[in-house]
Amino acid sequence: MPAEPVAPPAVAEDDAGGRTARRVVTVLALAALLPALYLPALRHDYYDLKIYMRAMDWWAAGHPLYDYVQPDRVQGALYFTYPPFAALLLRPFALLPLGVAVAAFVVLTLAGVVVTTRWLVLPVLRRHHLPRGFGLTVAVLLVLAVESTRETITLGQINMLLVVLILADLLFAVPQGRRWAGVGVGLAAALKLFPGIFLLYLLAARRWRAAAVAAATAAVATLLAAAVAPGDSWRFWTHELWTTDRVGRTDYTGNQSLFGLLSRMTAPDEPGRLPWLLLAVAIAGLGLWRAARAARAGDALVGLTLTGLVGGLISPITWTHHLYWFIPAVVVLVDAALDADRATVTGVRRRRGLLALAAGTGVVIVYGVVTFQDWGTGTVHTDDPVDFVVRNAYVLLSLLLLAVLPIRHRSPVFVKRTDLANDAVGR
Repeated sequence: MPAEPVAPPAVAEDDAGGRTARRVVTVLALAALLPALYLPALRHDYYDLKIYMRAMDWWAAGHPLYDYVQPDRVQGALYFTYPPFAALLLRPFALLPLGVAVAAFVVLTLAGVVVTTRWLVLPVLRRHHLPRGFGLTVAVLLVLAVESTRETITLGQINMLLVVLILADLLFAVPQGRRWAGVGVGLAAALKLFPGIFLLYLLAARRWRAAAVAAATAAVATLLAAAVAPGDSWRFWTHELWTTDRVGRTDYTGNQSLFGLLSRMTAPDEPGRLPWLLLAVAIAGLGLWRAARAARAGDALVGLTLTGLVGGLISPITWTHHLYWFIPAVVVLVDAALDADRATVTGVRRRRGLLALAAGTGVVIVYGVVTFQDWGTGTVHTDDPVDFVVRNAYVLLSLLLLAVLPIRHRSPVFVKRTDLANDAVGR
């Protein structure tokens, strides 16, 4: 007699319950880790946000905006250094009690972390049929654990606002050809100089209309600020913009730019400007070339990630809280690893290599370079190789990712105007 077909084993309730328990334990473990990571950073006590608020009070009292100075034990004297347009947006916050301003800032920053993490991670979870709720929760907790996020929150920086504007523009509006494409990049560049690198990315990717819209948006915002505060605007664009010592010492370990690396090599002397400029141009050329290739391949996420890494490297001063761009790099590495063919030896090796790089990047950006290190207040010349690597970890990691971050060749997806948060380009 023919054998009876054997039915596949049913999923036991214990298995489902065990899976749920493991997920709960994972989430609780990550959540429990956050206080230990944030405790050392609490010494910042929203230092930068307090500078903004005091500078606004100073300005409202009739003093020149860029005369405000705050003593600092590490950096010496710190000034208000944002463009005048940023001052216009910050000025209403000076009317609020400091505690209310801090609470509003924290809530908005956390909302920005959740929204941007969803934009980055949800397409990956969908494409690989991974649990969405659990995956997003873990991803948000990991992003909160990263040093750039910790420094952003505990210093009181506006970086997540800029990230929201840039990602909304470059992940959705630009690839879809929306009429307002470029507005986010333009507003971000008017608020802070760093995002100006993304305008160069639009040009390199031949997104001419979006580049024009971004430039026009930045110009209109700048002119609006000039109309309200002509004296302060003239002073910023003709003088303060070019005085990098207003924002702190370039050799301080927290400055994770190429110029910071060179400054630590030549301290107490400044590095030569010509060698730095030549290196910066070469790095920008390589990075923007790869970013443009990614854009043409339909991989908007890799394009903007490479551009953010370029901006961090070539800027004279790049503080640790500026370096959000390691986070999308990890997402790309994990996604590319999951896409690797596990049926071939080459595919298995690629998968392992990409996951190892993603894990290594994650360890570096969670531990960080300033949170758990006391670099002191004096100038220190880096002679020791180990010290050199530790003090320049983000610079070296940026250079590595700039060279090896994989470009995922795929067709862009055009998402609905009413559901931007549900998809990202590059699926």
